[in-house]
Amino acid sequence: MLRRGFLLAALFVLLVPGLARAGGPVPFDAKEFAAAQAAGKPILVQIHADWCPVCAKQRPILGALEQTPEFADLVVFNIDFDSQKNFVRQLGAQLQGTLIVFHGSAERGRSTGETDAAKIKALLARSKIS
Repeated sequence: MLRRGFLLAALFVLLVPGLARAGGPVPFDAKEFAAAQAAGKPILVQIHADWCPVCAKQRPILGALEQTPEFADLVVFNIDFDSQKNFVRQLGAQLQGTLIVFHGSAERGRSTGETDAAKIKALLARSKIS
């Protein structure tokens, strides 16, 4: 019985677009990004690298902020700096540790190398501005 319930829940998550995002960042996908923009959602794009010390400092700050009610509807995409260079270039980023926020299709702000929690929170808040 428990196994059947788990399988149904997993199938539901896979079939309902966007639901998987509620648990945190997902790898960047151009179609999902465009869909989130078209829907007018607040979006954060994190350009990170596993070896990046700045990214390691940003990770727990972003994780904590994403769990707050204020940012519960924030759609978060991760771009791997090393393996997704085409998306890094498309967004005009130069370095890992870059955070870019959008409200729909409008870019509302970006920062590179920021590890101050208050400044990161202020940046994320700009995604809520219509």
